[in-house]
Amino acid sequence: MIALLQRVTRAKVEVDGATVGAIDAGLMVLVCAERGDTEREADALLTKLLGYRVFSDEAGKMNRSVTDVSGGMLLVPQFTLAADTKSGTRPSFTPAASPQDGLRLFSHFVAQARSRHALVETGQFGADMQVSLTNDGPVTFWLQIDPKPV
Repeated sequence: MIALLQRVTRAKVEVDGATVGAIDAGLMVLVCAERGDTEREADALLTKLLGYRVFSDEAGKMNRSVTDVSGGMLLVPQFTLAADTKSGTRPSFTPAASPQDGLRLFSHFVAQARSRHALVETGQFGADMQVSLTNDGPVTFWLQIDPKPV
């Protein structure tokens, strides 16, 4: 599974002109399931995300996690993160999980996030979303948990 996280001062997702999720300071996270991912990878990615230290401490060093600062999390499904862009001029989405698996894993990720973190908002799986944010820093990181071989 993949998470592209951005530290934000605010972020929101709109679908058909209506806000479906919004946060103030925290993390806006694009979330993608890849073929072969299971709940195990989703749980491992969430654990890493919740503990990832991207917020400054008193000394100005990135030593605090979203949990430490009680920040919001806006989780947005985005299958295009799994795109294969190695050849040609059009991405291939073969590495992405099927829509059914993607929805299942995103829903699991959100449910687990809500059980472990106070403020979790989301985008809408499969919708045409408009995402707006103010990146703080800018700070952006790519996190990835590869599926375990069976």
